[in-house]
Amino acid sequence: MPAAILARLALVEARRGGLGWLALLALVLGVALAGFLSQLALTESRVLQAAVVAALLRVAAVFLVAGQVVASVRREIDDKRLELSLSLPLSRSTQYLARLGGFVALGALLAILFAIPMLLWAQPVAVLCWTISLGCEAALVAAAALFFAMTLAQLVPALAATIGLYLLARSISAMQAIAAGPLAPDNVLQELARHALSAVALLLPALDRITRTDWLLYGAPDATSFLLGICGAVLYAVLLAAAGVFDFQRRAA
Repeated sequence: MPAAILARLALVEARRGGLGWLALLALVLGVALAGFLSQLALTESRVLQAAVVAALLRVAAVFLVAGQVVASVRREIDDKRLELSLSLPLSRSTQYLARLGGFVALGALLAILFAIPMLLWAQPVAVLCWTISLGCEAALVAAAALFFAMTLAQLVPALAATIGLYLLARSISAMQAIAAGPLAPDNVLQELARHALSAVALLLPALDRITRTDWLLYGAPDATSFLLGICGAVLYAVLLAAAGVFDFQRRAA
């Protein structure tokens, strides 16, 4: 079916663009870094290796997905291929969601690839939870990158907006903890800052609750917290997809 072809084209373009080689490079760098750290750490070398490599591979997956989505969409727009695809007998929503499906599948493949070396330091169940969570995180990033790439006019602003949203969602809980800490001054401005951070946190996904490195170090999470984190990320991705479909239909009409 045409929608499946559009999704497959997103994967084919990623392969031809050398994304696979970049992913393998990140994997090799992660394993090499783990070997280097094993020579430095006197104690708890396994914990140090797992923590550093997991963080590196998670960031690599996010940046690779965001960069591929934004670059792919901008090429379509610049080469007039997007205008050509609009002439196909497919609804605008189907075309948008088909592209998103291809990018989500790409994120899932990267999550599986990057989870393989984690089996060297963590239990399979913990790695499985980490893999599923990373796939959902990559899907959210793909939805955000597609939305911004379709909405904004240039590649750099779209990529910056995607990465900015991701970093803010990752760090908003830490910001709230600092603002409410015992060392924070007790005045009106500080109170306003705390309320502002709480309001921003309500609009962002709680990414600090998913793809956690401590799962690999100390065991798989409990089912309730794991499912809540995953559902939150998936729900936010669905909202971004709905917003993207609405904007795409409005502009293409």
